Amino acid sequence: MDTQKFVLITGAAGGIGRATVNLFFEKGWHVVGIDRSDFGEGFPANGLFVRSDISRPEDMQAIFEKVSAVTDSLDALVNNAAMQIAKPLVETTVEEWDAVMNANLRSVFLGVKLAHPLLKARGGAAVVNVSSVHAIQTSANIAAYAASKGGMLALTRAMAIEFAPDNIRANAILPGAVDTPMLRAGLGRGHVGHGDMQERLDNLARKTVNGRVGTPEEIAHAIYFLADNQQSSFMTGQALVVDGGATARLSTE
Repeated sequence: MDTQKFVLITGAAGGIGRATVNLFFEKGWHVVGIDRSDFGEGFPANGLFVRSDISRPEDMQAIFEKVSAVTDSLDALVNNAAMQIAKPLVETTVEEWDAVMNANLRSVFLGVKLAHPLLKARGGAAVVNVSSVHAIQTSANIAAYAASKGGMLALTRAMAIEFAPDNIRANAILPGAVDTPMLRAGLGRGHVGHGDMQERLDNLARKTVNGRVGTPEEIAHAIYFLADNQQSSFMTGQALVVDGGATARLSTE
């Protein structure tokens, strides 16, 4: 069997996705990246980038046909793609709710189902689901996103139990405030004031215990830890929070 390691990363063109693509490439892995947006310049030359929408089941099927053409096994699957709709629950439409669930949760179910034969073929693989601190502590006007990320934790536990006989581990990572395009877009919700972007980022930073917002690279390293069978071989079904201590502090403090 080929000893070259392969990882599939969804949401590869986003903030955390790009950092994760780069880190796995630096570590010597072949990277398959998926995103509905163009990656642009700089995708690893020895990898494969597929522009596709994981919220569409027919697109998922096509993705894995392309993946199977380049490798007969996967060492890791990183379910990172997500969308966020920031509005009050009572103003959220059924279409918006379904769009968030399809992109954030159904895509993970489908992706793992389709990736399972490739992960099983490796004889020791890992699934890393990128959830969010919103799965365990949330705020106003982000209900659909929080629900999708909470569902991902339950799905991660179910995967861990069902896939253990195939030597496939499944864990989730819960990033807190990380400086990404998604975070900056979401700062318009008003939960950190209404100043300019830097002022909002500074206000958010003060709410963490570390006193700063995280970087995509910091999350990428945590993802790599969970994907690497040497570093996290005895971890499965777990939720790893990487949030600068934000969820450690009482909201009444």
